[in-house]
Amino acid sequence: MVPKIRRGSRTHGLLVYLYGPGKRDEHTDAHLVGSWDGFAPDPGRDTSPDPDPKVTLARLSAALDLRVKQAGTTALAQHVWHCSVRTDPGDRHLTDAEWNTVARRLVHAVNLAPEGDPDGCRWVAVRHADDHIHILATMVRGDLRRPRMNYDFKKAQAECRRIEKEMGLRQLRPGDGTGAKSPTSAERFKAERTGRPEAPRESLREAVRQALAGAATEEEFFTRLREAGLRVKIRNAPSGDAIGYNVALPGDRNREGSPIWYPGSKLAPDLSLPRIRRRLAGGTAEGTTHPVTISGRTDWSPPARERRSATGIAERAATLLDSDDDEAAAQLVGIGELLDAVTQTSPAATRAELAAAARSFERATRSHIRATHADTRAIRSAARGIIRAGSALGRGEDGGATAMLLSTLILVTLAAARWHSARGHAQQAHACRQAAEHLRAAYHQAASTPMRALRDQGRALPAAERRTHQATIRAALPETVMRSGSSSRKTDALTATLAQVEQAGHDPKSLLQRAIDMRELDTADDVTDVLVWRLRRLARLPAHPNTATHHSPAGTSRPKSIGHRPSRTGTDQPITALPLRSRPPRR
Repeated sequence: MVPKIRRGSRTHGLLVYLYGPGKRDEHTDAHLVGSWDGFAPDPGRDTSPDPDPKVTLARLSAALDLRVKQAGTTALAQHVWHCSVRTDPGDRHLTDAEWNTVARRLVHAVNLAPEGDPDGCRWVAVRHADDHIHILATMVRGDLRRPRMNYDFKKAQAECRRIEKEMGLRQLRPGDGTGAKSPTSAERFKAERTGRPEAPRESLREAVRQALAGAATEEEFFTRLREAGLRVKIRNAPSGDAIGYNVALPGDRNREGSPIWYPGSKLAPDLSLPRIRRRLAGGTAEGTTHPVTISGRTDWSPPARERRSATGIAERAATLLDSDDDEAAAQLVGIGELLDAVTQTSPAATRAELAAAARSFERATRSHIRATHADTRAIRSAARGIIRAGSALGRGEDGGATAMLLSTLILVTLAAARWHSARGHAQQAHACRQAAEHLRAAYHQAASTPMRALRDQGRALPAAERRTHQATIRAALPETVMRSGSSSRKTDALTATLAQVEQAGHDPKSLLQRAIDMRELDTADDVTDVLVWRLRRLARLPAHPNTATHHSPAGTSRPKSIGHRPSRTGTDQPITALPLRSRPPRR
């Protein structure tokens, strides 16, 4: 049950609309289902001799406005309180008596007409469709004072949640006041008329969010906004210091032909200039993503290198979210920036799903919990590195590295869902789960080619070697995982990866166990896929199996480490060395 509240100044005009034919949805059988005293005239069902609906409507308007006229200049200019209440499409149709109960409970909850108060405001509830009513009230009490209506929307939402439970309706997730402002009806209708896929407010919010991803300075943020094609207007104090900004879409103009500007704070609470400055004050870990330091290779493309680096940093963010620390709230903002960065630089095949994931997760980045000492430089630097590296190809090492990163981001979003659920953040937890579903779809698109090649390589291994590695897998993975679908065919890619791990000079058993112990696997859609990417990152194997591997020159020893672990600054540090096992030459 969704309440939508507006304020206005024309009682008669709103009644004309409510009893009229409707502008978008057809109004049928408009009639009162409730009123302040139960005896208000009903223009829709007037049973008096020779009824004239216009006369009855004028009588109803005059009755509602009686106290407004008595209050004179002390009455509010916007004295009309208008609340539409709509049930979910899957809900049963409520009776008139039930809608009367809903209306009375809402005007009581927002303090318009408390039960038992003879001086409560005058109100009516009009029904002209099966699934919703409109409550119209005039905000002047019987003692000619204004009603105290602080937080009326929040109170109406809370009452609707209670009504849903008591009446057996679909129970919506309660909000916490941190969500972004939704487009108004006028904005949505205008978008439809002009052929836009969404309201300008939503397009601007996404563009501003993407411009902020990985930005190092305020100047860079504004430069990115202009490069994205937006109109930007900086608001300055008399001292000349910037105190805010407005953005507008090119071509989006009002009746006078002027651009329609939106302040950053009206796009989303965390997009105001003061909040942006606080985020930028943390800085980014510049200079920590040198290709040699991170990957040990120089033949991978910049997009692939940055994605591999970001994977390790995302793993650390997931670990912090699992720790159930409030400081992890800052990591959510960083993960949001990372998703925006990957979206902007991904190929068309995955961009739509990634954009949907970023939009969903955006809701999860805001709550009332504030991190005070969290260090987000590494994760913001990862987002910055991905953007500066440019667009990645959807094939070869770029595509494999993208799949590697997406596999980790799925687990990160699920860890974020658990973090929010533990704190009762229903909307944020749902947003995380939605983002995970979109990331899964993008992952399957990105991983199809490299995983197919790995499975082919696993099936092509000599029978004895294949059996050895599959025995290692069975010994390391719990029986529940093996029974859940990791059959011999499902483990072909993991088998091929273990063979390459051994060929690179590492101990497959030890490295596999380390990959398993990195963090939980219970939320993984496919455990073997997750382990493949962890192993390939730890052993510094190419993300795409057809990428030529880097062999050590003759006469040089192999490195004594199995991989690198991301540090707090985003660089890779050697993981504890494991014993090497020589591989017998093939005959």
